Amino acid sequence: MTKIEFNTLVLRQASSLRSYALHFTHDADDANDLVQDTMLKAITYYNKFKEGTNLKGWLYTIMKNTFINNYRRFVKMSTFVTKSEEISSANLVFSSTKNQGESKFVMDDIKRSLDKLPEDYYVPFTMYFEGHKYHEIADHLSIPIGTVKTRIHVARKILKKSLKAYDNGIKKPVYAEMD
Repeated sequence: MTKIEFNTLVLRQASSLRSYALHFTHDADDANDLVQDTMLKAITYYNKFKEGTNLKGWLYTIMKNTFINNYRRFVKMSTFVTKSEEISSANLVFSSTKNQGESKFVMDDIKRSLDKLPEDYYVPFTMYFEGHKYHEIADHLSIPIGTVKTRIHVARKILKKSLKAYDNGIKKPVYAEMD
């Protein structure tokens, strides 16, 4: 098959390619761009087509792969660049710079809340927070492991209640996230 015959066969598939492209893009202009990219690639790589194989299937595969690659490229670029008009006021809190004063107030509140915990709850909670396992805490305090778990749970509830001011519906920072 000559290149001209091949090009003619590819051009005849344009309408079915457009329908298939709409399946991916849901937009007429984007679908036309995808069809154009597909046809360009097919004509460019005409020597890769084996005569006797399904041309429509080959073109659909090119289109699907082109769409996936373009989508991945778009997602990758979108993660690096965020346009200022795309940042909603709710998301500004995540992009704003926190100053040391605000962090100091938060840490002081956490320290005050921890200091208010009764010793029976403070020790197991702080040991657990520092990375000790339940059984290590139980051995250190000479109490049953179930008691350790209960005291840690109660301490978390007390802390959560006393730090309620920081629960404003926005994802909490790690230092204030206590379930």
